[in-house]
Amino acid sequence: MSAKPRPDDIEARRNEYYARVGEDQLVPLWLFFKDWFTLEPHVQSLPHVWSYEALRETILEAAAIVDPADAERRVLALENPGLPGRRLATESLYAGLQLMMPGELAPCHRHTPTAMRFVLESDGAYTAVNGERCYMKPGDFIVTPAWTWHDHGHEGDGPTVWLDVLDVAMTHLFNATFTEHYPDDSRPEPTEPLDTLHRYGMNMLPVGYERGQGASPIFSYPYERTREVIERLKDHSELDACHGLKMEYVDPTTGGPAMPTISAHMQLLPAGFTTESYRTTAGTIYCPVEGAGTVEFPGAETPAIEYRPWDIFVIPSWQEFRIAADTESTIFSASDQAAQEKLRMWREQRGSKGS
Repeated sequence: MSAKPRPDDIEARRNEYYARVGEDQLVPLWLFFKDWFTLEPHVQSLPHVWSYEALRETILEAAAIVDPADAERRVLALENPGLPGRRLATESLYAGLQLMMPGELAPCHRHTPTAMRFVLESDGAYTAVNGERCYMKPGDFIVTPAWTWHDHGHEGDGPTVWLDVLDVAMTHLFNATFTEHYPDDSRPEPTEPLDTLHRYGMNMLPVGYERGQGASPIFSYPYERTREVIERLKDHSELDACHGLKMEYVDPTTGGPAMPTISAHMQLLPAGFTTESYRTTAGTIYCPVEGAGTVEFPGAETPAIEYRPWDIFVIPSWQEFRIAADTESTIFSASDQAAQEKLRMWREQRGSKGS
């Protein structure tokens, strides 16, 4: 009967085996199985808030430092403190604050990442998608579908600032990022401003319209219309315990998300309303338009976040939170929920994880 191998002999054989298979570019799954197949998401991004009031002067200072013609886009990226060096707000979404001054033009280009804009301040600035302009006002939500020509200009007064959110981390993951520059600063205008809104956004569709695979044919969702909808509904709707009154920006030709990879919502929380605890696998970027309140993290050491209009705050994937509105609040949000749902990954939990 052979002697049982000693522990140090087994360890030596394992190390020799691992070194040998490594020379063939092989890695034993059992060495990292528990790191990859976790019981719950292991998230690096952290809850964080960027105060717009505190950062506004810093943002405006960039106008004296760099010209859009040199920078192509004058943007300060919002980097999550849990993702140093990655230039991302969440693991899957990039976010940045873009600045334009009167008379400036951001030249025309297109790229495979899908982009959205949420306007913080503007008087006379526009964005153009495939040549169609939409003039931006605070609270407007604007879609720039993948591989569509787009440029920005400012014909009005004062600074214009908006929040960019792009799925560029997803296109980088698949190594599918392409960018092309238009030969001129802007693309010729084929239609009047807001043509797509009138053509597709009035509960009618042109005869013969064929749905493509891209984003919504409407690329401008004015806040004025959004605010009117939620104002009419708030007194005649049962509030959701976790969301208050929450509406999704959709593609009117399908009823699905306005963008194939990014979900966008606007929610209203009445003054004094506190949501129940909630968490979702969708890492989410929030921007309040009106109101003030606090984001709390039950059972966690994470400090609460106080929000005011135009602040930007991030709630990472699977982070339990609740929102307490001191005054009536309308809050915009963008997340990767649309992509997760298509991949059958999205999950939510309503109520405290300890209940």
